[in-house]
Amino acid sequence: MKLKLIFDEIVAEIELADTPCAKAIFEAAPFTSRVNLWGEEIYFATPVAFGLDETAKEVVELGDVGYWPDGKALCLFFGKTPISTPSEIRPASAVNIVGKILSPLEDLKRVPEGLEVKVEKA
Repeated sequence: MKLKLIFDEIVAEIELADTPCAKAIFEAAPFTSRVNLWGEEIYFATPVAFGLDETAKEVVELGDVGYWPDGKALCLFFGKTPISTPSEIRPASAVNIVGKILSPLEDLKRVPEGLEVKVEKA
């Protein structure tokens, strides 16, 4: 399962995991949302409501895609957040790991706060 995230001229592709939370996000597409930035993390609201599952982590890897239940949001981790340490990337709170970013992470650094994102099945 893949999703295409369209941020105006920047297009990112993500590969979703085979989990119930990831499937719910895939099934919700297409939808649009607005970009929020938190350090080098893009997050945006989804129409999906899901709790923490067995994939939940408080420390993520570079390129992970998370689902943040507190904000019903998809999170793209392409660098450090404000509460990261030099050796780890930390979300605001635990996220379900729902996939990986396939596109170059450098592209995501050019996405501005407040931009509309279109989420489509790839």
